[in-house]
This record gives sequence, C-alpha cells and structure tokens, in this order.
Amino acid sequence: MAMTKRSFGVFVTCLTQWWAPTVVRISGDSSVAGQLHTTKDGKVELLFPERLVMVANHQLYSDWLYLWWVAYVNHTKSHGHVYIILKESLKYIPMIGWGMRFFSFIFLSRKLAIDEPRLSYRLGKLNKANYGPFAGGKGLDPMWLLLFPEGTNASQDGRDKSASWAKKIGVKDMENTLLPRSSGSFFCLNELKDTVDYLYDCTVVYEGVKHGEFGQDNHTLRTMYLLGQPPPSVNMFWRRFALSDIPLDDKDKFDEWLRNRWSEKDALINKYIATGRFPPMVPNEKNEKIIAQKEEKSFLETEVKVDNYWDFLYVIIPIMIFLGIIDLLKILWSTGLILNLARGISL
Repeated sequence: MAMTKRSFGVFVTCLTQWWAPTVVRISGDSSVAGQLHTTKDGKVELLFPERLVMVANHQLYSDWLYLWWVAYVNHTKSHGHVYIILKESLKYIPMIGWGMRFFSFIFLSRKLAIDEPRLSYRLGKLNKANYGPFAGGKGLDPMWLLLFPEGTNASQDGRDKSASWAKKIGVKDMENTLLPRSSGSFFCLNELKDTVDYLYDCTVVYEGVKHGEFGQDNHTLRTMYLLGQPPPSVNMFWRRFALSDIPLDDKDKFDEWLRNRWSEKDALINKYIATGRFPPMVPNEKNEKIIAQKEEKSFLETEVKVDNYWDFLYVIIPIMIFLGIIDLLKILWSTGLILNLARGISL
C-alpha cells in the first residue's frame, strides 16, 4: 500500500508540474521555526514528524493534491503514508472513489452513530504497532492523517449553510472560511493522542481570490489540469499544536478551541488579501537562508515538482508491471491455458 501511495504521490506531483505548474509560498509562526527550510541545493524541505494529524481550511477540490506534495517534500518522504478523511459521497465517484477506498481513506456520513464505530476501527489500525520493514518509530507505521473540519470546500452554498449553523449555535460566522465542525476532529484526536504528539494546521490561500469570492468558481480540476489554468500561486501558513495542550477531555471546550483557531485563520486570510503575503516566517538559527531580513525574503518559494528524475520510476515501474500482467493474461488466453486452468479448478 505504501509503495502504491508513493507512486500516486509522485504521479500527481508530475501531473501538476507538467499540466498545472504552480508556485508555492510557505511560511509559519514560531511553533514551526526550524522546520521549514531550504537544502544546500536550494530545494524546499520540511522537517515535520513521520506521524501527525493535519487540519486545513478547504478552498478547492485540489487542496489535497498540494498537501500531498507537502508530504512528498518532507524529510521523511511521507507521501506513501497519507490518509484523508472525506465525506462519504466521494467514494461513489467512478474510478476516483475506488482509488480512495483502495488507499484506505476514511469516509464520514456525518451521522455520529455510523461514523464513530467506523472511525474507531480505522484509527485503531493506524494505532497498531507494526514491526515490519516500513514501521516507523515506536513500532508504528508513519501516518499523515488529513482532515478538513469545514466538511466541504468554500462555496456560496457552503457559505449559506455556515451562516445558518453559526446563527443556530449563537456564534459569529467566518468571513473567508466556513465554520468548522468539531465532532470528527475531536474523536480522531482522542483516538490518536497516545501515538501522535502534534496537530499541524495549514491555512491555504490561492492568489487572486478576493473577499466574497470562492476559489472553486475560478479554479476547478478541469480548468487546472485540462485547460492549463492553475492559480498563480498557492500560499501556506503553518502552525503546530501539541495534543497535550488541546482540551481533548471536554467537547464544548474543544469546540471553542477549534473555532478560535479558525477565527485566527480568517484573520490570516484577511491579512493575505490586504497585503498579498502571509506574516513573515519566524527567523531560525538552523538555516541562514530563511532568516527574514526583508519582507520579500520572509517565506520559502518553490514550485510543485519532483525532486529528481529517479522519482519518475515510481510512476513508470507500476505502469510497466500492469502492462506486463495484461500481456501475460493475453498470452495465457490465446493459448487456452486460462481455460484449461479453469477446467482443472472446476474438477
């Protein structure tokens, strides 16, 4: 499974590099100081752990592609261990939905009675010690679990539902994001708190999306990958929270905690819309290249692309194996061996 995910991670990175080339700008606050840097040869590398839970606001259907690329440029090469929690309707999409199920993604129906047993089972497997060749620290497999607490990407319909929900529970709605739902995140973090130390939060903004606009109205998978019209840049602001500092023993307090983090996201996005940049990256002593001397040097900038051409083998080899199996089946069929084998089994 990990090898197949690695191949897919490299494939979507190649796809973006060739068909939807995109500039990515990365910065973060003091909680990730020293974890965002450039290598000696100028490549962006993140120093995130091999096991983490990641949350992000949801702007486009392509958000997960860029976050999967983040796993690819992590120093542990985590793109073979990405798990995403998605709404259940997506698993019924032909081909794409089948692939999601094959990759062991987790689907939620938004009905607690159905979702809790499902989540408990799947997260229990991710918590299980594994002493095989791909096991990470503590005998646990590496894991990057991605959640979108908003439940769907920002749209006018989502905006209306968010406002209605905010009114119902008596809180202020967001401006640039949707009000997050906390039940799934609360359950996941409680299930994983003994095997995961940190929650990583990514605020994602696409250049050119203004107040009152929705990124999905301008940038769809079709316009990006078929028409070659990607967003001018993808901008990410990272923060890290220790699970031990999150109120996981009280659902109401966690509700408030998550809404406060989303309010901060809203403020970050307002700053980006006003200035064209997120706050500058916090200086760190480990890599002089990213110490902020000027505003324009206060972030990492790169493109979505593969690190080296050897990574293309992750795409080419599975295709060659698949084609080889097809050719073998054709030969067996043409020579009648498959029919003879079937007769032998039936006897």
